[in-house]
Amino acid sequence: MAIMKNISMAEVLKLKDQVAYQEGQVVSKTLVQNSAVSVTLFSFAKDEEISTHESKGDAFVTCLDGVGRITIDGVDYELHEGESIVMPAQHPHAVYGKENFKMLLVVVF
Repeated sequence: MAIMKNISMAEVLKLKDQVAYQEGQVVSKTLVQNSAVSVTLFSFAKDEEISTHESKGDAFVTCLDGVGRITIDGVDYELHEGESIVMPAQHPHAVYGKENFKMLLVVVF
């Protein structure tokens, strides 16, 4: 039984091509979800967001495309393609698409 889902195995691919933009929406595609780790691809249409919340795990974000704003403890960070940031567990954070924005989210519990 495969642990990963919703993605091709043993094939070279570009993560940013694995989730599409949809106008006015945040789109997510879960690749792994279990008690130890969660791996999810997201696309944010420009000006779409996930409002402030907290996670029980450390959340590692890598920008795959576009420009996003990550807010951690009320401080804004701008993320561009190829850049990453960690949102620490149990700290309030939010994600906003300054432009169309794709990201890989890995949460370790």
